[in-house]
Amino acid sequence: MIVQKHFNQVNRRQINGPSAVVISYDEAEGNEPRVIASGKGYVAEKILKMAEENNIHMEEDASLLENLLDLDLGENVPPQLYAVIAEILLLIEELERSY
Repeated sequence: MIVQKHFNQVNRRQINGPSAVVISYDEAEGNEPRVIASGKGYVAEKILKMAEENNIHMEEDASLLENLLDLDLGENVPPQLYAVIAEILLLIEELERSY
């Protein structure tokens, strides 16, 4: 038996609470983007609250989030995800210029 609610991201979030991943990337150092924090439920709520309090841009992408949640803390983002990460970084740069 398959229960549909586990495949619906909105329902999953309502049941399990939010999920969050924080990546760090320093273009000047030339390092690869890496996961520096991640969590679900209460931990994710704390991450989201801290980001909001510090005016850190947040991007919502369910498929990217699921891929990043599979990574260990300190692990580099795999090259297969670079294109998506690059798009997000360009969007953030554009938003920062407009403020």
